[in-house]
Amino acid sequence: MTSALRDVPDLTSHDDGVRTVAEKLAAGERLDLDDAVALFESRDLIGVGALADAQNRAKNGQRVFFSSNQHINPTNVCVLRNTCVFCSFARMPKEEGAYTRTLEEVLAEASRAKSSPTREFHIVGGLHPKLRLSYYTDMIRALRAAYPGVHVKALTAVEIAHLARIERCSFREVLAQLKEAGLTSLPGGGAEVFGRAVRMTIADRKLAGDDWLEVHRQAHALGIPTNCTMLYGHVETMRDRAEHLLILRGLQDETGGFLTYIPLAYHPDHNALGEEMGWQGRPTTGIDDLLNIAVGRLVLDNVPHIKTHWPMVSPFVSQVALHFGCDDVEGTVVYERVYHEAGALTPMEMAYDDLVRLIRDAGKVPVERDSLYHAVRTFD
Repeated sequence: MTSALRDVPDLTSHDDGVRTVAEKLAAGERLDLDDAVALFESRDLIGVGALADAQNRAKNGQRVFFSSNQHINPTNVCVLRNTCVFCSFARMPKEEGAYTRTLEEVLAEASRAKSSPTREFHIVGGLHPKLRLSYYTDMIRALRAAYPGVHVKALTAVEIAHLARIERCSFREVLAQLKEAGLTSLPGGGAEVFGRAVRMTIADRKLAGDDWLEVHRQAHALGIPTNCTMLYGHVETMRDRAEHLLILRGLQDETGGFLTYIPLAYHPDHNALGEEMGWQGRPTTGIDDLLNIAVGRLVLDNVPHIKTHWPMVSPFVSQVALHFGCDDVEGTVVYERVYHEAGALTPMEMAYDDLVRLIRDAGKVPVERDSLYHAVRTFD
């Protein structure tokens, strides 16, 4: 049961579900599956947002976090190229545009950040059929040696499981070696939607939902904090979304290892799913983007932070999301490939000062953080 919120808005909503949720929050009761479905189906976006904003202010006040970070994608070669129909990033080994960086090339790319000192490397890529675990441990050690004090957030649960298959060892053994090399935390990608029917439709050979959860469970047991995500805006139902959030909440109850939740908007360009469904050029709406932030904040009462990924939904929507339960706007990024391959029209990076201005102009207090949400600098 959650604690009662003193500042739950006194809503006069036309939506019975929103009023019920408001009453539960005021009484300190935890939301259930029916509540989550009702929120996702609600037409009262402002009412849902007001409840989420109150929930967020109770946890984080007026602070909004951001990071001076850099995304690095060592390879786009992926054995699931033809089965993850929502992906626009992956390539087959000999396909045009396929690449795999050497260690020297990764280090050269890591030096690109200019507007501020990098405090986090965010590293994800494809499931390369020949790259061994040593490729990644050598990379992490080299980055930590070249950039002392910089955190390394690297490899999704799908990549961890792929390396475990290649090395014929357990998830835990892969994670332990990465931690020994200097890994700070795991990103949350690859969760997609846990519902079996959805997963069979969009990624039938990808890591099963239970295995995604087990990778994160093992990471938490080793003292490696992680993020969690949901990919929305494709073939999932509102109930699929609600069930996904409750599963994430259940693992957080068990381990307490999730730092932040990031709803990820599906982009339909340059991938098989978008072509098949006729969705090219039709990304998610701002309304759905804000709703997913707000419902995430309300249902995931045990996850400290909710992040909006500005390269995916635009800086403008991310700024509005700061009043819909969100307390993190991602970071400088420097060079974002994955979503731009899928048609994202946002900038590849955002300057440090622009992030600060985006947060301040929303009436919030910018706080630069490291990967573990320790405050580095606060702009009072």
